[in-house]
Amino acid sequence: MTSTVPAAVTQPQTLGPVRAGQAPTVDRSALQAVLLDMDGTLVDTEGFWWDAEREVFADLGHTLEDSWRDVVVGGPMTRSAGFLIEATGAAITLAELTVLLNERFEERITRGVPLMPGAARLLRELATHNIPTALVSASHRRIIDKVVRSLGPANFALTVAGDEVARTKPHPDPYLLAARGLGAEPGRCAVVEDTATGVAAAEAAGCRVVAVPSVAPIAEAEGRVVVDSLEQVDLAFLRTLITPVN
Repeated sequence: MTSTVPAAVTQPQTLGPVRAGQAPTVDRSALQAVLLDMDGTLVDTEGFWWDAEREVFADLGHTLEDSWRDVVVGGPMTRSAGFLIEATGAAITLAELTVLLNERFEERITRGVPLMPGAARLLRELATHNIPTALVSASHRRIIDKVVRSLGPANFALTVAGDEVARTKPHPDPYLLAARGLGAEPGRCAVVEDTATGVAAAEAAGCRVVAVPSVAPIAEAEGRVVVDSLEQVDLAFLRTLITPVN
């Protein structure tokens, strides 16, 4: 049975592109907001994407190499799909492949979305303490809206999708947009990510990062904390990442 998070009533639901003035300004000290990745961080769906990619390319007469999984994980659809087209030589356009992959992935998530261990507890805690929270994903809006139904839309003040920004991860744009939408300073936002691509985006935005690797390992670095599971992450832990302003 798939576990889901009960929708919290303390956070407003704001789906779609972030607009100026959309969220209230928060206190300009200590931890101001928490920004969360989706696939592989909150929901156990990285394997869903890989299965979808393998199935679509099998239909096209190609077999994907397992070593390619580390290349395509966590990135924008255009990068992942483009790499697989080039690697296999498949006779399909990027636009056509994107449609097929999204459709195959949607088929899988309609059967239920498994949450990562610790995800439900963390979202409840953030909502209970009224911590401004955003979902920041490289997945397209059509995918995010379906997954958020399992996570509880009211647990997020806003969501940012990969097809709503000119440059998605590994560029900092999605996290800068989320921070601005929450009225927070990037340096006072804690980000939770599971891939090197997402970590690069968050760090480029100036956020403090907790990496919870899902598929490929992520090395520790200055200003970055690496943990084994989301079960090790709670509000008290996230607050330790930010240096309070006197």
